[in-house]
Amino acid sequence: MVSICDVKAAAGRLKGHAVRTPLLRSDALDAACGGRVWLKPECLQVTGSFKFRGAYNRLSALDSDARARGVVAFSSGNHAQGVARAAKLLATPATIVMPADAPAVKIAATRADGATVVLYDRYTESREAIAARLAEGGATIVPPFDDPFIVAGQGTAGLEVAEDLAAMGVTADVALVCCGGGGLASGFALGSGLPVVTVEPAGYDDVARSLAEKHIVALETLPPTICDALQTRSMSPLTYSVLSGAQARGVVVTDAEAASAVAFAFRHLKLVVEPGGAVALAAALTGRVDLAGRTAVVVVSGGNVEAEVFARCLAA
Repeated sequence: MVSICDVKAAAGRLKGHAVRTPLLRSDALDAACGGRVWLKPECLQVTGSFKFRGAYNRLSALDSDARARGVVAFSSGNHAQGVARAAKLLATPATIVMPADAPAVKIAATRADGATVVLYDRYTESREAIAARLAEGGATIVPPFDDPFIVAGQGTAGLEVAEDLAAMGVTADVALVCCGGGGLASGFALGSGLPVVTVEPAGYDDVARSLAEKHIVALETLPPTICDALQTRSMSPLTYSVLSGAQARGVVVTDAEAASAVAFAFRHLKLVVEPGGAVALAAALTGRVDLAGRTAVVVVSGGNVEAEVFARCLAA
């Protein structure tokens, strides 16, 4: 399990390395949602997403021998970039298993930080099996969410929110958090202490279903989605335990709604957000979570979007 003490320890490791992203608000957003909304823009984080937090916390907690043996991670992009940057900063060899259809911008950024990228077919191969083979020489596997250090690192975003709201004398009613495997959402629940609503793209509602049915539900099919960062088949016992214990619930948005949220963020908030990083904002804008008369925190989890995808979102 992970506790608030682990999140605070992670904050100490990350100090001076991660960006303390601000809380932002907008009259246009408040008007669209009917409430008072504070944005946590993790698209402004190192490597363009919250994933750097968990990656740096995991790698910095390794001893010198483990760092020398290197790390192996698997990711569709944002975790890959976070691990690659953390490994570069800590002089640790890193190999990242990435789907061949991951956004080219994410593959290029991972390689640019010195990581070795191994591509695979997400529909016919197991990234976990490939990573296990690559780690046979003694490297440490760094999963994207099923790790206490990863969850604690992501929880520092929630801890910052709690501290910043308290400093402003603001009490929030709910937090909307983008969700793939639940690492950010579970960490955020621990760090912020707020009621959390997870938001997933349509067809990838394993977390929402798991929380509703009170057991882990694994998806049998993986449909296409523009939310490449959130294509997770199943949450883990760790993230399920934290989120169910926090009495979190989940909602789903469509690709079209995520694209509209990307456009809203650009036009009204002056933020560049990727579709997967905009699903929580989409849930607020569409009323999937009713914010009328309420105060909410909405996490924008990432901004690593390819130019053509971004253009399509703006044109929709």
